[in-house]
Amino acid sequence: MTKRLEGKVALVTGGASRPGIGAAIAERLAEENAIIVLSDIDHAGVEETAALIREQGGNATAVKQDVTSQRDWEKVTKALLTEHGRLDVLVNNAGILDVAPIHSENAIPALRRQFDVNVEGSFMGTQAAVTAMRQSGGGSIINLSSVAGLVGFRGSASYAASKGAVKLFSKSVALEVAAENIRVNTVHPGIIRTNMQSAGADTNSENYQAIESAIPAGRLGEPRDIANCVLFLASDESTYVTGAEFVIDGGYTAQ
Repeated sequence: MTKRLEGKVALVTGGASRPGIGAAIAERLAEENAIIVLSDIDHAGVEETAALIREQGGNATAVKQDVTSQRDWEKVTKALLTEHGRLDVLVNNAGILDVAPIHSENAIPALRRQFDVNVEGSFMGTQAAVTAMRQSGGGSIINLSSVAGLVGFRGSASYAASKGAVKLFSKSVALEVAAENIRVNTVHPGIIRTNMQSAGADTNSENYQAIESAIPAGRLGEPRDIANCVLFLASDESTYVTGAEFVIDGGYTAQ
């Protein structure tokens, strides 16, 4: 039986952290026979993730990449095209969460850091992917936003601003490239059991406890919950889906 991503080449950023969304996405896409290129600024960490995928029978290689560097984006996509001849899927997963209330001394530096990684990194990745996908006849770009890009979160104004920006620039690019068989969509995870969320909970525990208790599904999400949605968007099952936003939050923002 043919796998859902047979022959497709996918670049997934931010794959070093485990448990993490990027690692889970790469693992899930590899299970459906995608050829995975996994990147992170933490080279040793992303190499470990790629090795684990290979041990499970997947096809994965790791590269060091700073997503805030346009030169790195050019280098990574050029090497990928040289090696594989095409790019079918980009998952802009790399991101940071910097909890900083609006009145804190860290508010402006946190805003700048998060826009640098979450917005400019995803924007440059989208730009690089569009160029590569034009050469290979189309593809799917999946940008990770957040439920914080849809509704407000006390203590996380700068993070919410960055993730809201990801949502709207993605919709605009989707309109620009829809006629070229290139799809651009956003995925909005809720509170997912990852290293990044654990760090946020440690510095903002009161708010996180309130959020977790308000999830209708009664539990935190798992990275694989997000990976399954990304798989749909990466596959040919979603060829008529672009400019859309997919919320995986256990019902949190439905209230």
